[in-house]
Amino acid sequence: MNVRTAVVLAAGEGTRLRPLTENRPKPMLSAGNRPILEHVLDALVDAGIERVVLVVGYRRTRVQEHFGPDYRDVPIEYVIQDKQLGSGHALLEARDATTGPLVVVNGDRVIDSGSVEEVIERFESGEDEPVMAVIEREDAHRYGGVRLAGGEITRLVEKPDPGAFRLINAGIYAFGDAIFDEIAATSRESGELALTDTIGRLMEEGRVAGVKIEGVWVDATYPWDLLEVTSEVLATGRVSEPPREDGVWVAESAAVHADATLRPPVAIGADCVVGPGSVIGPEVAVGESTTIGANVTLEGSVVDPDSRLDHGSTIVDAVFGQDVHLKADATIPGGPADVRVDQEVFEDQRLGAVLADRVGVGGGVTFQPGSLVGSGARIGDGAVVRGHVASGAEVVR
Repeated sequence: MNVRTAVVLAAGEGTRLRPLTENRPKPMLSAGNRPILEHVLDALVDAGIERVVLVVGYRRTRVQEHFGPDYRDVPIEYVIQDKQLGSGHALLEARDATTGPLVVVNGDRVIDSGSVEEVIERFESGEDEPVMAVIEREDAHRYGGVRLAGGEITRLVEKPDPGAFRLINAGIYAFGDAIFDEIAATSRESGELALTDTIGRLMEEGRVAGVKIEGVWVDATYPWDLLEVTSEVLATGRVSEPPREDGVWVAESAAVHADATLRPPVAIGADCVVGPGSVIGPEVAVGESTTIGANVTLEGSVVDPDSRLDHGSTIVDAVFGQDVHLKADATIPGGPADVRVDQEVFEDQRLGAVLADRVGVGGGVTFQPGSLVGSGARIGDGAVVRGHVASGAEVVR
């Protein structure tokens, strides 16, 4: 049977990406001035998918209002997962919205159409056997290890030792509609129903095919990962702005001063303003309606829409949410940094700072590498920021 329906799992928050996900779900974080989820839907449409079922939950209106009833003329049906009880539970919620075979993908990883097509082709050439894509990663221990032998998945390990595995689950699947009964028959762990638990049970019965893909695959698990996501998106030209020259994309409505320098790869969104003497790039994506003053240095960073970076600032390896305002002469010197996420410290990460939505920063502020600033926080003139600043907090010199 031909696969023409896709289910996209986009209900999760992305807690390890806080404070950036305080106001939007992880799939709506920026990847080259576009939500990650747009890249996912592009891959599905380009692979020939004719109908999309989007499973939404946390901050779901951000998804529904952005995409509406269709994407590139492909209809979208929304299914709500009220409680985030695992990926298997999310897929099970879509049962009544689907008929026949389906592709299932995670909505928070940038993928390409070729990978989706490979999974579909393997499924359609088989006998209704589940298919899972795998991809090689040096940091497989971050995702869980997979063994592939003779075209079949033979082992899944959730938390392998570093270096023990090179393949991981890429989060692209093809199933017959019997998958829903299989999920319903899977035991829950700590109240959650994981799709990988169902796959593990089917794997033990020798019923899961594997396809090794080599296309684009980028995941953002932690805030610094968004820098890698942006780098990959720019490197492959997956941006909506028109090209001005090789590796430089500038929206027609953007105003870039003749004395400003754009160093590729760089993307400047609609209605942006870049002042004289500023040097933007490489590996920078600037969201729409952002104003960058004179003599600003911006490198290796993500700036979401409606932000303002005043003159004389130096910003390296930073991730900005929406409506961030940096007054003059701010300094974010870049990584590496030791960053604490929940109770775990990650050493030597490429991260200058994260400033979540609506952060206001006074003049002459300096950020220590690895700083995380929550939504709506206010940083006073001349302050030195280090570690975590809570949402809504005020920091004075």
